[in-house]
Amino acid sequence: MAQAGRVVIIGWDCAPPQLVLDQWLDDLPNLKAIVAGGAAGRLESCHPPITVPAWTCMMASVNPGKLGFYGFRNRRPGEYDGKWIANSSAVKYDRVWNILSAAGKRVCTINVPQTYPVTPVNGIMISSFLTPDTTCEYTYPAGLAQQLDVIADGYMIDVDGFRTDDKQWLLDQIWLMTDKRFRVTKALMQVDEWDFFMMVEMGPDRLEHGFWKYADPEHPKYEPGSGFESAMFDYYRHLDEQLGELVALAGDDAAVFVVSDHGGKAMQGSFAINDWLIEQGLLALKQPLTGPTRFEPGLVDWERTTAWAWGGYYGRLFINVRGREPQGTVAPEDYERVRDDLIARVEGIADDQGRVMANRALRPQEIYTGEHVDEAPDLMIYLDDLYWRLGQDLGGPLHSFDTEIGPDDSVHDYHGMIAGRVPGASLDVTGAHIMDMAPTVLELLGVDVPGYMEGRSLLTTVSGG
Repeated sequence: MAQAGRVVIIGWDCAPPQLVLDQWLDDLPNLKAIVAGGAAGRLESCHPPITVPAWTCMMASVNPGKLGFYGFRNRRPGEYDGKWIANSSAVKYDRVWNILSAAGKRVCTINVPQTYPVTPVNGIMISSFLTPDTTCEYTYPAGLAQQLDVIADGYMIDVDGFRTDDKQWLLDQIWLMTDKRFRVTKALMQVDEWDFFMMVEMGPDRLEHGFWKYADPEHPKYEPGSGFESAMFDYYRHLDEQLGELVALAGDDAAVFVVSDHGGKAMQGSFAINDWLIEQGLLALKQPLTGPTRFEPGLVDWERTTAWAWGGYYGRLFINVRGREPQGTVAPEDYERVRDDLIARVEGIADDQGRVMANRALRPQEIYTGEHVDEAPDLMIYLDDLYWRLGQDLGGPLHSFDTEIGPDDSVHDYHGMIAGRVPGASLDVTGAHIMDMAPTVLELLGVDVPGYMEGRSLLTTVSGG
């Protein structure tokens, strides 16, 4: 068994491998050094490829069908308007820091998604962007928060209102947040003894949603001459500089990984999925709309409705099943026939030019295993290989290039990135999945991998024990 003195994971949320590894690697010397001394490649995300549940799938090594959540917000089964937010209390499987704490290892986690509310660990935990604000108890131990404010001159959890047209403000806020986070990270690396250290920076995600159209001439909303053409590249250069400092602080005996939970790419458009369901005769409203309207269950005539959907970078489609929903219309014996019909219709959705897109409508039984599969949406929808997002609001155009949640330039992608270097061992990242990270960390630190974990260790050969 290969064992490292310590393990460090640096998370760059939403970092796209086609940019970071393929285009910019020569300009990222510290990341390039990790790649040269180890391995790098694509890291397959979960279904759906989104921050929640992806980081928890990574660190618990289970799929969403076991976790029981399929995004930030989730529908309460049997309710039209019941929904809940998947914070840390929803996670019923131990994550790496829980397992290591129980084994007597010292851990430090900073800004890893789904860690609010914070829970006790053998070490330090600083929660992530689902934290309402810094007036909440967002650190363990609780008294650490006061020290963070001193170290960072006011700690920032996230950029509030990052979907904005004020791009200079947004860029300044992303850099400010990032620098505060790395100031705290470097301080804790030096003052606390630890075996496992993990931090996640949300800046890449916020940056890509706000600035992709300025950097990519192929983006449908490309704006040359904006002054923001290099915003993404410059920011990743800065991330790389910070990475170099963290690697030096970690020490020569530390295994170091840089990972992202999913990728990103240019948004090509937004498709109004519920308006489409109305056109298809599958969703009925109580009365006609007078203009663009936020989708609310109270608008729907459920006794004449077959299906409805939630939007986002992926879609969740629900069938109005008799006996399962309060006013269900689809007989249980007709469920599979109706679902097959919906799949065929979704796969035929065309873009604004009439081109049938590369759409996927996935049954949860095909992509998930575990005790919560029956609580999943009836179909998970990816439009045009994820290039098109799904809007759920009503009364607007079927195809648009804006979103109901504010300015947004990018969508998510199926693969994030991984780069890793392990002293005395080799890594095989061919076909790597985010669920492989937890078993890899546990093996490196000499802790048994629980039987429920679905991933595999990425370690291969070892030299010198």
